[in-house]
Amino acid sequence: MVSSPLSSAFNRQEIEQLRRSLLNWYDRQGRDLPWRREPTPYRVWISEIMLQQTQVKTVLPYFDRWLQQYPDVKSLANADIQQVLKTWQGLGYYARARNLHRAATLIVERHNSEFPNRYDEVIDLPGIGRSTAGGILSGAFNQPVAILDGNVKRVLARLTALPVPPSKAVKSLWALSESLLDRQRPRDFNQAFMDLGATLCTPKNPACLLCPWRESCQGYNLDLQSELPMRETRNPIPHKHIGVAVIVGEDGKILIDRRPPKGLLGGMWEFPGGKIEPNESVTDCIRREIKEELDIEIEVGEHLITVEHAYTHLKVSLNVYRCRHRSGEPKPLECDEIRWVMLDELEDYPFPKANVKIIEALRQAA
Repeated sequence: MVSSPLSSAFNRQEIEQLRRSLLNWYDRQGRDLPWRREPTPYRVWISEIMLQQTQVKTVLPYFDRWLQQYPDVKSLANADIQQVLKTWQGLGYYARARNLHRAATLIVERHNSEFPNRYDEVIDLPGIGRSTAGGILSGAFNQPVAILDGNVKRVLARLTALPVPPSKAVKSLWALSESLLDRQRPRDFNQAFMDLGATLCTPKNPACLLCPWRESCQGYNLDLQSELPMRETRNPIPHKHIGVAVIVGEDGKILIDRRPPKGLLGGMWEFPGGKIEPNESVTDCIRREIKEELDIEIEVGEHLITVEHAYTHLKVSLNVYRCRHRSGEPKPLECDEIRWVMLDELEDYPFPKANVKIIEALRQAA
């Protein structure tokens, strides 16, 4: 852990200068974003959740579509969760969409459909942690509540030449973020903080010569900016090989199933299958998994596609085969629901990104 508190790294005069220079830069260079032009609590909340672990350029089209489909808390709370997941499809981290839906329901029930403006009530909502609560309360209500997202951690690590990975100094980084926060313009300051990390103080090749904090930045002055923040020592990311079955019935319909609502990809639809065991062939895996999951017999046919996909903590290879349903009535033994659908109906269901590539391969082969 960091031995001395980072909040004392700068005196009052230096903090005032840091605030002033950042806000002056933001007034000239701040990004023009839809939730900033119209910072209602609902719009700011949606943007903050979408921006978790996702870049602005990716979020923008999703944000526009979301607001068209769910313009307020009530419309989101009243929406079917399957439609919500479909709208979210492609953004990843699907727990965020499920939490938005659950939180909207709670806001309608507890807060008369008005997004709360008290910290304890905001952080009590599903999917909202300390930094997201700060982003919402400062962005929507201009309240002086600090943030500490990934961009801010990187900026502060370079600003102070942090000698440990940010995860080892979270308490000190929070204290520093709170001490730097401009109480007169908290909304603009926090937005400027995030913009600085997203546009100049980037993970690679930071644009230090354009940075308003360059003169005060210990990382820059020590020529360490490219080596900071310090990285954690990580174990290799596991790589799973999965056998996947596109099961076609005699009527030409395809079997899909819906995952349980919790966990990775919860509530999403997929083509059934499972992990290939050691010394097991892909075709044997598929036959075994389909028997275990659905209690039916299938004939494994030709290889359709292999899809490589990476999550933050896991890599998967989906080995996809066409299969024929031979006998048995499918049962949802390890899923929440089963449906037989035509190829052109698949687009109506929310699928994970990797499964979308399977659907594209099916269409091309049709």
